[in-house]
Amino acid sequence: MSIVVGYVPTPAGEAAVRAAITEARLRDEDLLIVNSAREGSVVETTVATTEDLSRVLTQADDAGVRAEVVRGTHRDDFTDEILDLAEKHDASLIVIGLRRRSTVGKFIMGSVAQRILLQADHPVLAVKPSTLDVGEAPTPR
Repeated sequence: MSIVVGYVPTPAGEAAVRAAITEARLRDEDLLIVNSAREGSVVETTVATTEDLSRVLTQADDAGVRAEVVRGTHRDDFTDEILDLAEKHDASLIVIGLRRRSTVGKFIMGSVAQRILLQADHPVLAVKPSTLDVGEAPTPR
């Protein structure tokens, strides 16, 4: 079994990778880090650089987790690729990052996270970045 994590180089993606590494270490399972580009897109902000992927692989290795990067392309959205990999590798868990979106943004663009949560046949862990990850000042206690 393995854990599948959808990774994009954003605070939500970084939070997802950290959570996936923690879960993989606790479960003693392999980690599949999935990063995919939209087919035919000229500018794609979700594509991780070689440096991004090297950094997350190093994080996994430092935690004692066996990790592999899966890069590919998708047509409409990332959902099918994540769900297909989870099925193919009999994933014990899918980890995704969540970000804030306006109501209009959700209506117009849909939500990959929502589709994964609703369509996955495997457990899904959805994580949000902390305020420190997104550059906001921490709230005094």
